[in-house]
Amino acid sequence: MAAIQQLRPVRKSTHYDIYRRLCRARAFIDAHYDMPLDLDLISREACLSRFHFLRLFRQAFNRTPHQYLTERRIRRAKELLQADELTVTEVCFEVGFESLGSFSALFHKHVGRPPISYRAKMHEIKMVPRKRVPGCFLAMWGLDGATRPTD
Repeated sequence: MAAIQQLRPVRKSTHYDIYRRLCRARAFIDAHYDMPLDLDLISREACLSRFHFLRLFRQAFNRTPHQYLTERRIRRAKELLQADELTVTEVCFEVGFESLGSFSALFHKHVGRPPISYRAKMHEIKMVPRKRVPGCFLAMWGLDGATRPTD
């Protein structure tokens, strides 16, 4: 709501229309983050000129469309890296980056560690609770390859 009030004072219905268009463009980014997106394509979704759209998007969401797209891609990359099913290179291309180098650099900038290090840390965190559980309990419940005793 504050974003609407920051826009130039015109008619109230115009503010809501513009904000709705900006939200539609943001939803478009969320739905197509894995594809090559540029400012022209996103601004067309909002039915605004590219520079007008850029200015209004930054004003409404406190970041540029490119920053929002990058953050969205990094957020999804973190999810995929935690799953351990894809390699870092596969994750890079899955979330829409075209270069492993730029993906790694941006990931490190946003997360504070490179993707491979992030994956190792998340794997370590997932394993910590199991290290604290006594082995007899794990064996009793058939966890970690042990068989569960039959009644």
